[in-house]
Amino acid sequence: MSPKLAAAFALLPDYLAWHVLLSVSALGLGLLISLPLAVAAARSPRLRWPVLALASLIQTIPSLALLALFYPVLLALSALAVAATGHGFSALGFLPSLLALTLYSILPILRNAVVGITGVDPAIREAADGVGMTPRQKLMQVELPLAAPAIMAGIRTAAVWTIGAATLATPVGQTSLGNYIFAGLQTENWVSVLFGCAAAAALAMIADQLIGLVEAGARLRRRGFVIAGLAGLLLGTVAAVSPLVSFGRPAAYIVGAKNFSEQYILAELMASHLEHAGATVTRKEDLGSAIAYRALAAGEIDAYVDYSGTLWTAVLGRTDNPGRQAVLTQLTAELKRRDGVVVLGSLGFENAYAFAMRADRARALGVASLDDLARKAPQLTLGTDIEFLSRPEWKAVESAYGLKFKASRSFQPTFMYRALGSGDADVISAFSSDGRIAADRLVVLADPRAAIPPYDAVILVSPKRADDRRLIEALRPLVGSISVEAMRAANYSVDRDAAKATPAQAARTLERP
Repeated sequence: MSPKLAAAFALLPDYLAWHVLLSVSALGLGLLISLPLAVAAARSPRLRWPVLALASLIQTIPSLALLALFYPVLLALSALAVAATGHGFSALGFLPSLLALTLYSILPILRNAVVGITGVDPAIREAADGVGMTPRQKLMQVELPLAAPAIMAGIRTAAVWTIGAATLATPVGQTSLGNYIFAGLQTENWVSVLFGCAAAAALAMIADQLIGLVEAGARLRRRGFVIAGLAGLLLGTVAAVSPLVSFGRPAAYIVGAKNFSEQYILAELMASHLEHAGATVTRKEDLGSAIAYRALAAGEIDAYVDYSGTLWTAVLGRTDNPGRQAVLTQLTAELKRRDGVVVLGSLGFENAYAFAMRADRARALGVASLDDLARKAPQLTLGTDIEFLSRPEWKAVESAYGLKFKASRSFQPTFMYRALGSGDADVISAFSSDGRIAADRLVVLADPRAAIPPYDAVILVSPKRADDRRLIEALRPLVGSISVEAMRAANYSVDRDAAKATPAQAARTLERP
């Protein structure tokens, strides 16, 4: 067995357990909501249309967007709860994922249940009335049993949808089989991507077949099929989630990471230092920039690495650039004052946004700076990471240089570099600590107007851990310990095409001898 495949299997119990728990919980809540609504909608034609229309509307919202939207809503509600009662709740991970997937599961169950109940033969209803059945007796003893095959078909569809959509819970901090896919896409670990896809597909197929057995039993009036299907679902769920019972004690620390290679490496480095100090650590990876900081400020994660320019513009809303040291000093004081967040210090390198081009293309166009680029931009295509065009940094650069490109395209960072190499993009928003800049012989364009702020990589600590001596003492040795050359080498060892290192292996190369 290859090392990559062995590593994927080692992670399977934890990823599968959370995926199954999330999917089963969402499907169960979906049933509790959908069936009463279906009964009410079947009884009242006036209610039927708006209920089905609302469920259909929810289904049109992309599942990833629905998952992401719940996080800020829950964060605000948690803050209100703290203000009112002194106690909040976690807005990261399981809860937003559960709520979004519950909503996503409603439509197929609701629609099939309404069709099944309204489709009962009127003559049978009249016979039930004729023998003196109450409305409740008629529903429980006649209508629901006859509608059971249609209802089970809806549950079957909802189960497959929910299991598939649960892979998208990773960006909001919920462990799932999607962790394989998101991390694998970023690092081009296709074994991880395929393993995650195969595991999710296998889980969906098994659930589909077991629920199909219950559906067949309901349709054919075969109680044995129903019992066998339900028993399989119950035993499978218990077996899958058992690792959470065995190893489910709360983690001492939660280390966060955004969704690119450098972040995975630095999260592993911090986790390693904490584990050497005797702590238990959980990683929350693939978080968006805004979600990562909000989660830290709310105490949902304990530490992660961010960049001074991102915090300066996106968190503090600053558009000026007083210089590298001034940004770091003011940032440290303001985050502590405003949010209680501790800036432990810079790791020693910058990872700034940097516009980059292929050397031959830059020479042919006579482009060496962003001023030069502005003159040629109407003929060129810009490639960026997924969030760059919505960030304040882009607005500042666009305004300072008057950049107007022929077209712009967004990619996962790995594919952004490939787009530049293939000619699908002429210039990209690269990262200055990325080893692929040197390896691909890219030219980084000068920023003579200093529109791009400094981007020192800094360790952030949550307010609830601000006085935690074990965490502070474990992470403080990392301050000032990593040069940009070392970080580029570590990043490239994960990103390169051949002999890829894992983030954990790359993190070990950053340790001082």
